[in-house]
Amino acid sequence: MKKNDLIFILVLCAIFTPFIVSEDAYNLYRSLSGNHAMIMGFVQYALLATLGEMLGLRFQTGEYNNKSLGVLPRALVWGTLGLTIVAAIQIFGVGTPPFLDYVFGFEKGTFASAIFSHEFSGMKVLGAFFMAFFMDVFFSPLFMIVFTIYDMHIKQTGGTLKGFFSHKVKYSENLQNFNWKVQWQFVFMKTIPFFWIPAHTIMYLLPTEFQVLMSSMLGIVLGVILFIANRR
Repeated sequence: MKKNDLIFILVLCAIFTPFIVSEDAYNLYRSLSGNHAMIMGFVQYALLATLGEMLGLRFQTGEYNNKSLGVLPRALVWGTLGLTIVAAIQIFGVGTPPFLDYVFGFEKGTFASAIFSHEFSGMKVLGAFFMAFFMDVFFSPLFMIVFTIYDMHIKQTGGTLKGFFSHKVKYSENLQNFNWKVQWQFVFMKTIPFFWIPAHTIMYLLPTEFQVLMSSMLGIVLGVILFIANRR
């Protein structure tokens, strides 16, 4: 194990250990997540998803950071996109149960009662699955495309905050330069059905205050996946 690997592991431990060993830290996190979900979403994604991309760079090049990565602008992009993820979790989480009642012909509130109950049931799992399914089919592809556009912008502007803000994002040009084969065959057709839908199903089975936490922890995996996909 290299020195940088040890430092990376220690950073992860420093982030998560306080919430495991300290009840006060754990309660503080629950309070902040409940009262300031959007702010916490920004912070968690800015931190964890960026660490995921650094880990992806480590797999590719053997180092955690270089000029092309652009840690600061990348953290800003991840934090901003994290706000949309927090919103999507709520939108699909709240909107899916009444839709399922309508589709299956149940009395209004049937799926919501099962999903938000503390008891585990087949209907709860089914509801969580459809929440994850709709979120990952309708939201995730657009999210990943937007991220890739900004990933290209960060590389085009030298990975600096000054370059990021002083140059316009070339939306149409970057879209034309997409490797749509990798985007479709790897990101959409493999990671969404085989990883994200099952992972987000588990996420929706958790109490509401822990959903953003799990989502942001999955941000480490998302950072690795999108880094590898974009480098293909």
